[in-house]
Amino acid sequence: MTDQAVGGGHLPPGAAGRPATAADTRQVPEGRRRDGTAAGRPGRSAAAQPATAVPAGTVPPPFTGRTRELKALRADIARAGLDTLSGRKGARSRVLLIAGRPGSGRTRLAVELLRHLADEYPDGVLRAGLTGPGGAPVPTGRVARGLLAALGATAPPGAGDDELTEALRGALATRRAVLFLDDAPGAEQVEPLLPDAPHCLVLVVSQGPLTGISDVRPCTLGGLESAASVAIIGGFTGPTRITVDPRTAEAVAEECGGQPAALVLAGGWLGARPKSSISDLRNALRAVPVPADLPSGDHPLHRAFHLAHGALAPTAARMLRLLTLAPAGLVDAHTASALAGCSVAVAARTLQDVAALGLLHPVPGEPTGAAERDAAEGVAEAALHPQYRLPGCLAPAAFALLQEHERPADIQLARARMLERTVRLLQSCRAMGEPAGSPARQRTAGLPRSLRFPSRQAAADWLHSRRAALLDAARIAVADGELDTLDRRLMAALVRTLMTHEGAQAAAPALYSLHGLVLEVAERRGLTREKAAALLNLADLDGQSGRTQDALARYRGALEAARSVQDPVATGRALESLGGTYAELGDWQRAADWYGRALELRLSRGESADAARLHGRIGGAHTYAGRWGEALKEWRAAAGTYRRLGDVAGQARAAGEVARVQEYAGRPEEALRTCLDALHTARGAGDGRLEAALQLRIADTLDRLGDPAGARLHRAVGEQLTQDHPE
Repeated sequence: MTDQAVGGGHLPPGAAGRPATAADTRQVPEGRRRDGTAAGRPGRSAAAQPATAVPAGTVPPPFTGRTRELKALRADIARAGLDTLSGRKGARSRVLLIAGRPGSGRTRLAVELLRHLADEYPDGVLRAGLTGPGGAPVPTGRVARGLLAALGATAPPGAGDDELTEALRGALATRRAVLFLDDAPGAEQVEPLLPDAPHCLVLVVSQGPLTGISDVRPCTLGGLESAASVAIIGGFTGPTRITVDPRTAEAVAEECGGQPAALVLAGGWLGARPKSSISDLRNALRAVPVPADLPSGDHPLHRAFHLAHGALAPTAARMLRLLTLAPAGLVDAHTASALAGCSVAVAARTLQDVAALGLLHPVPGEPTGAAERDAAEGVAEAALHPQYRLPGCLAPAAFALLQEHERPADIQLARARMLERTVRLLQSCRAMGEPAGSPARQRTAGLPRSLRFPSRQAAADWLHSRRAALLDAARIAVADGELDTLDRRLMAALVRTLMTHEGAQAAAPALYSLHGLVLEVAERRGLTREKAAALLNLADLDGQSGRTQDALARYRGALEAARSVQDPVATGRALESLGGTYAELGDWQRAADWYGRALELRLSRGESADAARLHGRIGGAHTYAGRWGEALKEWRAAAGTYRRLGDVAGQARAAGEVARVQEYAGRPEEALRTCLDALHTARGAGDGRLEAALQLRIADTLDRLGDPAGARLHRAVGEQLTQDHPE
């Protein structure tokens, strides 16, 4: 998901409040002002002058220009809608559209509007980007799930788009919130997400109209006025060079088309060159060649970006191009160092320098100040490295330069290095979730400090903040098609890390996606064992989500795959899972049949403990079906197998189930004798909870046999044991 606007009349990056991004769904924070910027890297200029630090304390106001548009947007919120004018109460939220070409400052204007509206919507702002870093629309289901997570709501793993969007509308129905949809490709991506809640507001940023959505209030952005444009440049250069040549400054603003993105890059270029004049900037911009087929409206941003890129040191320019490979468009020092093949410390400094020139955006909420300086000096752990984003309006041009300057083999190698680094970070993150002193924790002590996490909480925070990028890294690895060994390691590490820090239930939606990717790789490479495992995992999650028919189909597919490679473990699990699924459906005959097939396999392999458990499951199926004779046979077989294994508690439980079936069959005297024998066995096992359950069952049986005094005695003992042995 991309942030399309470099600026919208805002401060230079590194000197002003950080522009918000569309990294994920989050409340849009109010910008924070920071004085001073990192030094620019030496580069080439028209006058062959070295770049220096952008002067501090010479920035324009936090938001420059767009006053008229901001006022119009505020007025559109209060204006009556078409349905209200017709006498009907509005069923959906008011939709505002900020439309403009990439680089026009549309996202920055949206953020400024949201800052003004913060007090009017107490349930906050939910933000999602609808376009991925490669320019493709983000799947609607993924967007809806992210918004639900931001609301603290849940949806079943593997849920379809309709189910997820319906859950989102339900979660917003009672809230007064703003839904901010950034970089929308069109109405098709917006319409399913619109809440049925007139007290909510939807703010959409897009390049064109939202045809098909009724009563949309559009605000179309053109270029900034000359004074606001000059103010952005002056924020980088200070007032002197603008004051001595105001007409040329206005000419530069016109050369940039009043586009905030182009103005920021031009200002960064000039601000890093204290000996260059505003006239040098104008001449340098005009000297950048423009492709003949490029639309005239794209000329300003093309010139400004290529000017800024060409002035970077070769290593910084190469890193900037390689950042287009970063998962989810997010990059930190680790990602950059792996892509570029340099140290983490060098990558951290380069990212700061490039961001100071307006070519990258810091991600809000990331470490700043001392932690950022420590990261740049290479002394901080993995969790302290801040994240950046290449603005969406610059990504296509940067990727085109990557294709031009790098061989395909070098791009493949850079991606492989990045994924390998991700695997190592995940392994370190997972280890911090293990108990102190465990072998996994001890192994992390031998890692470089940049790969270590200072605490379990730091590792968990890192995992949470990088979650979208980590999942996207897995998708990138699978889509590549040439990194199947590496992508399998990455997905295995990510599954284990999510399970360690989040638990199976919280991580289930992500795990469903990952198991689907594993299945894709297994089918592509003919890895039948891995195909069986992926189908089993997906089927488990389908079953937990109530999609029993989907689960049955996948269990059967897993059984077929496992049998084809003679994998007894996967075969047994598939057989038993099929039995369990039919049991959930209440089809006790089929459940007993599949459990019986699993039992045959266990017996043939001499796996007595599993065989005893399966005897019990078959007995349970027959019990529910009312087939008392078959049920008694299986439960007795289970008790006998547990006895031979020396599992006294298991023997007592199975005997207790024999007594239950006897009572169901109308033989209470036999049930009482069997239950008393089971109680004696349970005492030998020292299982207080089991003994309590058997005492209560004996009490119920005595009541039926007309012995209330004996029943009271056993019930009192059972209740006391229950208190003495809580779960």
